[in-house]
Amino acid sequence: MESGAKRYLKKIRRQAILIYNPNARKLIRNPRLSERVRELLAQRGVDAQLTPTARPEHATDLARAAVAASSVDLIVAMGGDGTVNEVLNGMVHSAVPLAVIPGGTANVLCCETGIPRHPEKAATLLADWKPERVAVGRLDAHGAAPRYFLSMAGAGFDAKIVNEVQPGVKRKLGKIAYWIAGVSQFGRRLTILKVRADGREFVTGFALTSRVRNYGGDLELATEASLFRDEFQLLTFAGRSTIPYGIYLAGSVVAPARSLPGVTSAMTRRVELLPTDGDPVYVQVDGELAGRLPAVIELVPSAVTLLLPESARRKG
Repeated sequence: MESGAKRYLKKIRRQAILIYNPNARKLIRNPRLSERVRELLAQRGVDAQLTPTARPEHATDLARAAVAASSVDLIVAMGGDGTVNEVLNGMVHSAVPLAVIPGGTANVLCCETGIPRHPEKAATLLADWKPERVAVGRLDAHGAAPRYFLSMAGAGFDAKIVNEVQPGVKRKLGKIAYWIAGVSQFGRRLTILKVRADGREFVTGFALTSRVRNYGGDLELATEASLFRDEFQLLTFAGRSTIPYGIYLAGSVVAPARSLPGVTSAMTRRVELLPTDGDPVYVQVDGELAGRLPAVIELVPSAVTLLLPESARRKG
């Protein structure tokens, strides 16, 4: 007997658009990877139109156009977390499902949900995935258009690191580029920000508002977060220099970050982020710079349908 997911695919997912970033790390290493993924999807009954991105935010335009034209039953995003974020911003609030094939550096969403890290394996199994309607975050930052995100928003220290990473180094070294940028900040003084949530106020050099446990593909920081809960986990980290952050990261390997001295945790649906002096404080979403403070982050319930492995809900 066929699974419900397979019957669902046969019923409504005959046409898809596969939006991919040709500059994503896995695709640079294997230029034919997108065509191979398309072939594997076709073998499972999904006719995917290969559509490469050509510039920043192009994936948003491509997804928005596909939704507006009612031309596809499924949108597949292939690339890193930034590519997935761009696609999300072109299809949020629509009924069209989103599936993710890993192709980038960290692939946080794939790590979180059990999507295989090997693109060809993910494409082979996609027909078995099930639709899940989930909430997303919405960031309204100073001087920038609203930005939706699936995984996380970080303000302060980690956004500064994202700002320091050079695209060419990232393509060549992958996650190591972020560690190099982080080490280069060791001992430097942080710009402090103020965080407000549910009547509480925190002063910190780094605030993480997360929908997922996974951070950067290597660590679990927000261990109470879940895509299947209509809440963020907010973590703030004390310290006016970058020196304690090495301790935070090392400590989170052996204990939940929320239990470490200097770390505060709260479950919330709205976060306000404010600068405390004249220096700019940046914010990133899903690993991409998204503006600077002041900013507000709010939960948007039932905003997008994801195709996910059955194990994703058990992990969540």
